[in-house]
Amino acid sequence: MAASNIKAVCSANIQKRKQVRMEYTIRRMRKEEYGLLRDFLYEAVFVPDGVEAPQESILNCPELQVYISDFGTDKNDKALAAEASGKIVGVIWARIMKDYGHIDEDTPSLAMSVLKEYRNMGIGTVLLKHMMCEEKAAGYVKLSLSVQKDNYAVKLYRKAGFVTVSETNEEYIMTVDLSRNFEEADNGLRFLQSDGNNPDFAELCHELDLFLK
Repeated sequence: MAASNIKAVCSANIQKRKQVRMEYTIRRMRKEEYGLLRDFLYEAVFVPDGVEAPQESILNCPELQVYISDFGTDKNDKALAAEASGKIVGVIWARIMKDYGHIDEDTPSLAMSVLKEYRNMGIGTVLLKHMMCEEKAAGYVKLSLSVQKDNYAVKLYRKAGFVTVSETNEEYIMTVDLSRNFEEADNGLRFLQSDGNNPDFAELCHELDLFLK
């Protein structure tokens, strides 16, 4: 499928603006790796500046367990990993669940996390694009998620085509319409005006240029 064995090369200015070139692979997570989702879920917990991070035991709350409990036992469960030098450095996963971003029983909710030392390199953008391709090819018409309003990832989701459908004092509930064709543009996704005159979607996903400037 679209995200299998696809290599992406990123350039990022980190550590005193030195340019670091890193190669990584986007692939499907293996069943024996699903246990890592707990670690990445903890990494995904948004902690505002100046606030102490919660203890890892917070993951035992039912509201968070729904993201990882028995993952892989439902046909709708799907997870992609970004692997660099044999290490999983980022994960995006989807399942139909009654989480903070739940919309309906036909729409998978997303969760995504990249290790701190690998952020701001475009890995989250690439993971998101490939999950959108995978879920589009699987027949889903939209995806949903929840994100804290102060989270830097809000800009990433908007660039990928997500729009706010509701909100609380602290969070946006966002969805993206997968029924429309889209292509890569400016490290995000540009939705096309017409679906009728574009290449097959799966082929389009295979041909995405993953070199992020």
